[in-house]
Amino acid sequence: MSWGVNRTMIKWIAVFLVTANYALSAEATYLSSYAWTMSDENFGGFSSLEMDDQGQGFMTTSDHGYFLSGKINRQNGKIVSVSNQKLAPINNPKGALVDELNGDAEGIAIGPNGKIFVSFERNHRVWSYTETNSAAHKLPKHADFDTLQYNSSLEALAIDNNGWLYAVPERSGKMNRPFPIYRFNGTRWDKRLSIPRRGTFLVTGADIGPDGKLYLLERDYFIPIGIATRVRSFGITKSGLIDEQVVLLTNYGAHDNLEGISVWQDDRKHIRITLISDDNFSFFQHTELVEYVIN
Repeated sequence: MSWGVNRTMIKWIAVFLVTANYALSAEATYLSSYAWTMSDENFGGFSSLEMDDQGQGFMTTSDHGYFLSGKINRQNGKIVSVSNQKLAPINNPKGALVDELNGDAEGIAIGPNGKIFVSFERNHRVWSYTETNSAAHKLPKHADFDTLQYNSSLEALAIDNNGWLYAVPERSGKMNRPFPIYRFNGTRWDKRLSIPRRGTFLVTGADIGPDGKLYLLERDYFIPIGIATRVRSFGITKSGLIDEQVVLLTNYGAHDNLEGISVWQDDRKHIRITLISDDNFSFFQHTELVEYVIN
């Protein structure tokens, strides 16, 4: 037996040493979880989340090429139901439903003017929409997009108050290689910013909060225990990201496969993190809305 560093052994030790609390990080406090269902065969596979400023209206996208919008209802600060649910197909530039190859929508960002941006993997790209039923507008591609890993590319999409997009792939290609940030200023993409890769976690979502920070959602699998979720925050400067903080770290199996994140401020001026899970249209998983508040 080797007494060197063993990734599996370290994970087993970590699992058995954690407490029963949802969050292992002192930065965020667990508020609620809600198992969400809807009687439509196209419901599920949600990999993104965008909330309005009040934390009620939301929009998400599915792996099968659909938008879903609705309203989150709370009692005593906890999610109790979802109403006003509306599924709409994601269209291609011709105004028709995207096909299977082009329909794997992973990230969503809504600009100050209401324009909707969606990032896709498999066929790596970002399209924009004036509204959910409009035809897609193709954004130019960065030269890297066609070289990104299949089914592991533009998982995360965020937008700042200037309307600049930040797209982050799921994988960086190597354990010691930072995750690149592809930033679009309305005309062209640059790759000046990057995010340090920490451990075995991979990117699943991103948002820019009301504090101007970039929040990165990540996950790590440990079979058979489940998935761990991590959220890191960063200040954004012209030269790079600063002030890295682990805002949230859960134990393995605390939640389902959380892939979408939205960060907003409640009426008490507390920053909340709302997350959504991708059930992969699997019988063994479910769509879950989860909420934390930053202390």
